[in-house]
Amino acid sequence: MIGRLLKRGGSGTAERSRRAETVLRMEVVERIEHPQLGEVTLARTPRARRISIRVRATGAVRLSYPFGVSRRRALEFLEEKVGWILAARERMSRRCAALPPQLPPAERKARIEELRRAARADLPGRIARLSETTGLSYEKLSIRASRTKWGSCSGRNHISLSLFLMTLPEHLRDFVILHELCHTVHHNHSPRFHALLDRLTGGREKELNGELRRFTTL
Repeated sequence: MIGRLLKRGGSGTAERSRRAETVLRMEVVERIEHPQLGEVTLARTPRARRISIRVRATGAVRLSYPFGVSRRRALEFLEEKVGWILAARERMSRRCAALPPQLPPAERKARIEELRRAARADLPGRIARLSETTGLSYEKLSIRASRTKWGSCSGRNHISLSLFLMTLPEHLRDFVILHELCHTVHHNHSPRFHALLDRLTGGREKELNGELRRFTTL
């Protein structure tokens, strides 16, 4: 009898432990009203590995943080980034104001396919040339219809470029590609990353970055 009771107790403890783990795995979301930013979404989620902030094109702000970080620390991080968030909103606002009138769906689809063909003809050779010139190698190139980023580089040095790069002047296409190639060395935006990109652009990183911000995807 004692053995059976102990077994039941152990089973109950294990069940409670599983339930606790399930609760811990659930995302906890709340919305707060910030005096400068307005409504901000706070998400405590097991998917987060660090505190991060995302600003959407609409201006909405979402702060995600892991269970190992306190709510107080997450809010402190938000306060530290208020200036950055306001600047990001301003940039997005300028980009939206510069967007051309919405094309009819059929015309838009045809335009994207035209850009895709042009990108496939131009970008692989362009990145190969810049890779050889700089000595910065990459593993693979993908061309996508991304409208949120001109390009990206994964931890495995797989570079993705937006087909909308074909709407940029050639020197800005090169600048975006050089930016991603620099990420094959520094997978961040550290001072060393910026120093490398500035050197490869002849000291014009800030100038070219400012020029790029005046453009947006279609």
